[in-house]
Amino acid sequence: MVLTGFTPPYTPTGRSSLADAPPWHYAGQILSLAFEVARNTAQALLPEGFGAATGRAYSHFCEWQACTDHGNELVDPVYAQYKEFFVLIEADSGHVAGAALYCPFIYVDQDISMARGWMQGWPKKVGSVWMTRSYPGLDHAAAAPMRVGTRLGASLAVKDRRLAEAAVTLTGEQALPIGFLALPTFGLVGSPTLIGAPSPGSRTLVRATVPDKMQGPAHAASLTALAFFASPRDELSLLAPKALREASLSTFALTVAGVSVAETMAPP
Repeated sequence: MVLTGFTPPYTPTGRSSLADAPPWHYAGQILSLAFEVARNTAQALLPEGFGAATGRAYSHFCEWQACTDHGNELVDPVYAQYKEFFVLIEADSGHVAGAALYCPFIYVDQDISMARGWMQGWPKKVGSVWMTRSYPGLDHAAAAPMRVGTRLGASLAVKDRRLAEAAVTLTGEQALPIGFLALPTFGLVGSPTLIGAPSPGSRTLVRATVPDKMQGPAHAASLTALAFFASPRDELSLLAPKALREASLSTFALTVAGVSVAETMAPP
């Protein structure tokens, strides 16, 4: 009998696969933060030849809901919902016109998302992510309404250690897209192997193929606090903010159909 499935485990039906084949559809709430980092440190975390770090960086706390075309995940939401945090380095890149982003660190609380992320070049690790929820239509102290003065927070912990925390205050204004909502974003797909001699394999710079995306309401905020903390194994604190810039809380949806290999642009 033939064993099938897009990812392990493989069975005759393929039903046990951790992640189904794309397209993958995502919708969620995103707390986007813009800040400045040491340019030389950021440069050291970029793949060779990616471009020159600008000294600008972004982080996103996200609460996602995801499904495939059959949509069964939406009626069994333990397969659909997850939270994640990631940081992005901005560079003047030779792969697109203008600035581009590269993801050196990302943490997620769902194994399905981790498997999908590795195939897209997102270097996902397991973490615990929390962020304030807003409940529209409720004018109540616990509802975090979308209005001037509302305070929101978020945090990341990995292996029982807090690695990141943030706080923002809504300004009441409309926000422009920040970070991956605004700029092309790239990652590395690796191919480590134990076949023969253990090897980390080659790494390929890729960009997700996104045939559909939708921006929802975006609320501007002042970024009042953002800190990254040291850890024995995780190196997120290398990108400790030197200055805080702006923030927003928004809803966003996209579809990922696959990835494309990054190509170097020809000089004009």
